[in-house]
Amino acid sequence: MSVLQRPAGEAVAALSGPGREPGSGRGRSGRRRPRSRARVNTQVVIALALIAVFVLLAVFAPLIAPYDPVAGDASQKYLPVGSPGFLLGTDEQGRDILSRLIWGGRTSMLVSLIAVVASTLVGSALALTAGFANDRVAGLIMRSIDVMFAFPVIIAALAFAIILGPGLLVVVLAIVFVATPYVTRIVFAEVKRHRGREYVEAAVSLGAGFWSILFREVLPNVAGHIVVYATGLVGAMIVFSSSISALGIGVQPPAADWGRMISEGAKVIISGNVTVALLPGLVVLVVALAFNWLGDGLNDVFDPHKRRSRS
Repeated sequence: MSVLQRPAGEAVAALSGPGREPGSGRGRSGRRRPRSRARVNTQVVIALALIAVFVLLAVFAPLIAPYDPVAGDASQKYLPVGSPGFLLGTDEQGRDILSRLIWGGRTSMLVSLIAVVASTLVGSALALTAGFANDRVAGLIMRSIDVMFAFPVIIAALAFAIILGPGLLVVVLAIVFVATPYVTRIVFAEVKRHRGREYVEAAVSLGAGFWSILFREVLPNVAGHIVVYATGLVGAMIVFSSSISALGIGVQPPAADWGRMISEGAKVIISGNVTVALLPGLVVLVVALAFNWLGDGLNDVFDPHKRRSRS
């Protein structure tokens, strides 16, 4: 019996579907789904706004920063937050902390972004190759990744510093060394999941070559996961790059860098000048959280099944 041939009450119930109230047009969770989507959208907007603010501050640092970030005045050192002319105070050399925070974003964020992009490209290429190569090639690639996982990161960074000398290049190489294994593992799992899909088998049956299948069929279907993971990885690598600089093997003084500022401020915390280290630490925390929020929000956008399960 069709819906139109049923009694009025049954027809309304059939059109409403299980778990729906007549005339509501929504399931039991219908009221919560818009809230869940609104929460995701709000999270992405807030994260993008925070990232945009810090990026704009870094790009226009010469115009926005009130003082030269490396010029100091010994007579003005350790001024507290809110001092006239120095909104966030000064450090142990009398340098304006606000100016150094603005300029420090140029190195901290730029280095992390470049390194994450490089590690994402390298890791994705390795994962795509391992996912469709024969067992010998795949085993060689993934066992090499396991070795990178097991190798102490700090020792690798110190080795780069000994060979190349301390500087930005050491930070970039250390981040690439850290991030590449994680990217490779994540992308490899996605590639293996798509390897047996119908569209891949159809491409093989039509005579598509190895590289054509990788870059024209599989890559577009896993690109969303790569973007989501790389976005969240930027936040973690900003923290890591700050740690490298804090150890003294990254950005060298007097250049402004968030990690270097934390390291220099940590030396004077015992004397009561907490804000010198606290302010750059809070900036690193906020930027890292913003990238993590953005990655989490994009994950919900790209994965509707997860979004529905949360709602």
